[in-house]
Amino acid sequence: MSRTAIETKHAPQAIGPYSQAIDLGDFIFVSGQIPLNPETMEVVAGGIKEQTQQVMKNLAAVLKEAGLSFDHVAKFTIYLTDMNDFAALNETYAAYLTAPYPARATVEVSQLPKGVKVEMDVIAKR
Repeated sequence: MSRTAIETKHAPQAIGPYSQAIDLGDFIFVSGQIPLNPETMEVVAGGIKEQTQQVMKNLAAVLKEAGLSFDHVAKFTIYLTDMNDFAALNETYAAYLTAPYPARATVEVSQLPKGVKVEMDVIAKR
């Protein structure tokens, strides 16, 4: 099995030893995205809604580079630093998706990189 890195300038560049995404043929594994503006590499201003919007934009950019969209996503994993943000996250997240919605896990974590409130990764299928 061969793996190919997917890279786009329309999403934040990897800040460690990982790829934005890996293409394994039928499956695309997109690394966790946090709410960084890809042009400035700074965390977007605002609360959970603004941060969720930026994460979704970053994920969409990586998927687009692979020739895919959210319609190809089979699974989201969402990491929140405060489960009290769950309802606002859902409202913002849902605006980017159509039914039938992908499978999903959402977990509360103690901390995320750069002090952000949310991080998401996805698994997509061609």
